Amino acid sequence: MNIAVEHIATDQPPDEAKARDLDYGWQSGNQVQLLENGEAYFPRVFDAMRAAQREILLETFILFEDKVGHELQGILIEAAQRGVKVVVSLDGFGCGELSAAFLAALADAGVMVQMFDPASKTLGIRTNWFRRLHRKIVVVDAEVAFIGGINFSADHLGDFGPEAKQDYSVQVTGPAVADLHHFALAQSGRQVRTRRGWRRRQQRPSPWATDSGEGLVRLIYRDNLQHRDDIEEAYIYALSKAKKRAVIANAYFFPGYRLLREIRNAARRGVQVQLIMQGQPDVLLAKLAARMLYDYLLKDGVVIHEYRQRPLHGKVALVDDDWSTVGSSNLDPLSLALNLEANVLIRDRAFNQQLYDSLETLSKNHCQVIPAKQKPRLWLWRLTVGFLVFHVMRHFPALTGWLPAHKPRLKPFESQAHD
Repeated sequence: MNIAVEHIATDQPPDEAKARDLDYGWQSGNQVQLLENGEAYFPRVFDAMRAAQREILLETFILFEDKVGHELQGILIEAAQRGVKVVVSLDGFGCGELSAAFLAALADAGVMVQMFDPASKTLGIRTNWFRRLHRKIVVVDAEVAFIGGINFSADHLGDFGPEAKQDYSVQVTGPAVADLHHFALAQSGRQVRTRRGWRRRQQRPSPWATDSGEGLVRLIYRDNLQHRDDIEEAYIYALSKAKKRAVIANAYFFPGYRLLREIRNAARRGVQVQLIMQGQPDVLLAKLAARMLYDYLLKDGVVIHEYRQRPLHGKVALVDDDWSTVGSSNLDPLSLALNLEANVLIRDRAFNQQLYDSLETLSKNHCQVIPAKQKPRLWLWRLTVGFLVFHVMRHFPALTGWLPAHKPRLKPFESQAHD
């Protein structure tokens, strides 16, 4: 049997009117719930899918054929069989190991499966490393939405063992769900092209709401067209307005100079700035790169915590008492310059406090504080390696620009037949 798996192109530009429609602003009157790790996330999102009446839209970077993946598969099949429209968008790299049988079971039940930039292996190695669909979004019946950093894989559960990831997502209900629904629909391959030469929207809403009311939510995203730096700009702007505290917990931390400078400047003017980063990394290069920035930040009063209990996978931050962000974007060259990402900005005191309490528990009980002045052993060797890592990471996006990139277009993709 052949499985119809579409190649989706979430970089392809919409027309100008559609672009304005997708330029979402702040929405008030929302309810936002923090979901920490798979233990909180999977039951909530699976219950919402089981209760779906009309539509399930799902985007994820990773879906594995483990206990979480099989449970998700069963729920989606059951939903499609009872008449729910189900659209599943997967990244061709992160989901590249899914079997034909797994995808066929979904397709046979009526699930529309879409793959972003699928590519077969070359000499046993996958080559579609860059410009990934890294978002994690679920929207059910246009009434409830989930967005964050949690993939559909068992390594987000504590019983996975020492390599289980520490991560966050949010459940959103209220007017902002319409924006997330609109965005997810537009990214599922139903876009029309814009006229040549149009590049950037005008009058984007500020990443800091004019009012500090409760339940304010705004969707922001990064693509490789009109919104290349929206997420980075939101961090920079929020930090520039910080007066009391700022906490950033991010798995892969190697931002550009402007964001680094804003972090340092906040600390210089007396803001209590804390960074929570990986101490038990799943990618050693990421830890080496982040440590190259420690001296620059520590000397101006930034407090750096390394989370040591298990790999940190979170991408969250808060500023003062009511601004927060949760999403899929790391603060490294991949997320800030190449991948397709999505975060929500939240202005809500109760949510801000909930996130702060969670991160404070993490930093106090499971982190090691990095001393402000510490000369490591083998410092000359570390300095040499650090210099190389620093410059590779700094120039990484430019280097990848020389690599061939897929052209954004819709086309059918036929998977390998199976019995």
